[in-house]
Amino acid sequence: MARKRERGFPDAPEPLPVAVADNHTHLESIAHVLPDGVAPPTPEAHLAAALAAGVDRVVQVGCDLESARWTAALLADQDAGCGVGADSATSVLVGGGTMAGGTPTGAGRGLDVVVGSPGALARVVGAVAIHPNEATLHAGVDEVGPDGMTWLPEERHAVSLDDAIAEIAAIAKGSDRVRAIGETGMDLFRTGPRGEAVQRDSFRAHIALAKELDLALQIHDRDAHAQVIEVLLADGAPERTVFHCFSGDEEMARLCADHGWYLSFAGPVTYPANHHLRAALGIIPRELVLVETDAPYLTPHPYRGRPNAPFAVAHTVRAMAGYLEIDLAELCETISATSDRVYGPW
Repeated sequence: MARKRERGFPDAPEPLPVAVADNHTHLESIAHVLPDGVAPPTPEAHLAAALAAGVDRVVQVGCDLESARWTAALLADQDAGCGVGADSATSVLVGGGTMAGGTPTGAGRGLDVVVGSPGALARVVGAVAIHPNEATLHAGVDEVGPDGMTWLPEERHAVSLDDAIAEIAAIAKGSDRVRAIGETGMDLFRTGPRGEAVQRDSFRAHIALAKELDLALQIHDRDAHAQVIEVLLADGAPERTVFHCFSGDEEMARLCADHGWYLSFAGPVTYPANHHLRAALGIIPRELVLVETDAPYLTPHPYRGRPNAPFAVAHTVRAMAGYLEIDLAELCETISATSDRVYGPW
């Protein structure tokens, strides 16, 4: 169960001088963390707010069976020129007024956007996978990991792990707008030895699928740096391998750069205590840098704890340019070109 956020969305940012892509977001999950009484914005509302902030492309990630199906439907509907649950003229005001239907979202300056057509929206491509923590549930593993939490299976977990991955493969093969396999990888914060073995096997199956389909790979790596790297080196990483929400240090960043792996930075790079992330950002080639929200989570400073959404990636990339002491437009141009190189045209 997603934890409810107590406040509304972050303040609307100044639009970026050059549009960038949100490398990793979960549009279907944002509604689950909104404060009570806040009407969930439509996907169209989120994509319109993103575009107004200078975020013109989004990688929507479905990493369980239900969200992967939702992602496939969103991609099909955007291709057809219609929306998922869309209102043809949705009023959006983020960070200080209303978003989707006149519901207050929190204090701060607002950004007013009217959604009238697909041309007014950020474009979407997809990534699909079985998340490592989903893999253990599909495999019937009920270990308690270091987080101390007990994760109960839901109806979708009655499907075997092999069959779940087969459905992911079918979704990926069925749409040319699915451009990545992910998020997949290993999460040793939420499982023990039996779960680690299951996650490793699932990760290897996803790596093979990404290579078979010539798609990018988006990696989830939590408390598993050594294990993830070991699998990538043993099996051979796909040509376009992305560490989603990179959480390693400068040494790991150098190793990734040596192999040409991309590092995607999310809100945690802006948190005051995370000097290691800013050090990692500072030493890797700019052409390996991506940026993301991981919405609805990991909202950038000073909005940590509020619901995240794709428009807020503008806050993160602006902070990154400041840390790097480089021109914002220059960083945006590099990230934009890298996003197209990894995922192709939107």
